[in-house]
Amino acid sequence: MIPVTTFSGKIVAVFGLGASGLVTCRALAAGGADVIAFDDDAKKVAETAAAGIRTQDLRELDWRKVSALVLAPGVPLTHPEPHWSAKLARAAKVEIIGDVELLGRERAKHAPKAPLIAITGTNGKSTTTALIAHLLRVAGKDAQMGGNIGVPVLALESFAPDRGYVVEVSSYQIDLAPTLAPSAGILINLSEDHLDRHGTMEHYAAVKERLVAQVEAGGTAVVGVDDKYCRAIADRLERGGKTVVRISSERPLREGLYADGTRIMRAVKGNAHAVAELSGIGSLRGVHNAQNAACAIAAMLATGIDLPTIQRGLISFPGLAHRMEQIGRVGNVLFVNDSKATNADSAARALACFSDIFWIAGGKPKTGGIAGLAEFFPRIRKAYLIGEAAKEFAGTLDRKVDNVIVGNLDRAVKEASRDAAASGLAQPVVLLSPACASFDQYRNFEVRGDAFRDLVRKLPGLQPANPKGAN
Repeated sequence: MIPVTTFSGKIVAVFGLGASGLVTCRALAAGGADVIAFDDDAKKVAETAAAGIRTQDLRELDWRKVSALVLAPGVPLTHPEPHWSAKLARAAKVEIIGDVELLGRERAKHAPKAPLIAITGTNGKSTTTALIAHLLRVAGKDAQMGGNIGVPVLALESFAPDRGYVVEVSSYQIDLAPTLAPSAGILINLSEDHLDRHGTMEHYAAVKERLVAQVEAGGTAVVGVDDKYCRAIADRLERGGKTVVRISSERPLREGLYADGTRIMRAVKGNAHAVAELSGIGSLRGVHNAQNAACAIAAMLATGIDLPTIQRGLISFPGLAHRMEQIGRVGNVLFVNDSKATNADSAARALACFSDIFWIAGGKPKTGGIAGLAEFFPRIRKAYLIGEAAKEFAGTLDRKVDNVIVGNLDRAVKEASRDAAASGLAQPVVLLSPACASFDQYRNFEVRGDAFRDLVRKLPGLQPANPKGAN
């Protein structure tokens, strides 16, 4: 844990008592702060009090004595309306921050030279974060990884020589980190998302821009330029004097890193040469992963990691659980767990990677369904539909894709594996990429993905995926 000493001897209010909130309370207390915690969920308040942390309804506080409100990222700061705790803090002119901001302040105070690589974007954040941490570890570095990827940042190991931090940062967390200044900031891409929390695309983009705009002096801003918002951001940063490395998965660049098929090219003043090869790395399959890999490579080059080490790390990258996770093969049938694809846009990234797909889809439907995936329908040999969305998806696929409503994952795996094995195709893939939330049948997408993995592992003759991530 990283003790937060920057509020030693001061009163700090904490609202939101999920995993990161509890860690924040403990880290503040360990650093000498007087912590007062609260949540709208009475059960969480009771559990926090039982853990020995002082709790009190923040509406009863004398806010004139409070130095800061540390807000959980899931609590609305601005849209659709500020949470009542945020309103109280603002009325009292008390700063509102988050745990990522606390990490940044502790680094600035105790270890300003410790590498801090912060990653954001609409898509690809978790894969890029995990890949960067993996590459650093392959290079022999102590890389602490946390943030939006699942480990609260203050739960990471405290500062030490040669220890660095790789942090996935959501837009909500950036909103609560006004002075965060990473040594390298990465903005992968921007598309419409979370507008219920940010109001407009322009505000959402402005929040994301802050992460790369505030890169420390001498640091590097890595910006994907395949969308108009990020292109404009890269231009603004460069005009402002920042060191900017542009990334593209769609077109050659005069300056920066771009994908040319499975090669990652580095261009300097129009002259390009290959710096990495992704061919055969199953965990980095697809154009979207070429973008993620290029961002990670840019960060490694900025950190001083050599190209042979980077290539070795790319080859050994195992990928993320539940995101294009290759579980193994039965004969020539590959089984892929993409349970993290909880909407159609995310599922599209997986469908684009394979040609002969036995697709398991469905769950709690999202607005828009799967009609937007029509360009990928020719790749799907048969669909196995589960959950609440099954009838709706069957209607969309009618007369376009052979499909069957199977209802649950157990039956889907049995039928898909049987049909794929009997298909006679050279490289059939049984792909769980639901394009739906999991909440009709599972607590979250992780539980759904775990269930799929367990079912596949019980299949006779399963050969586990190559641990080096190859096809």
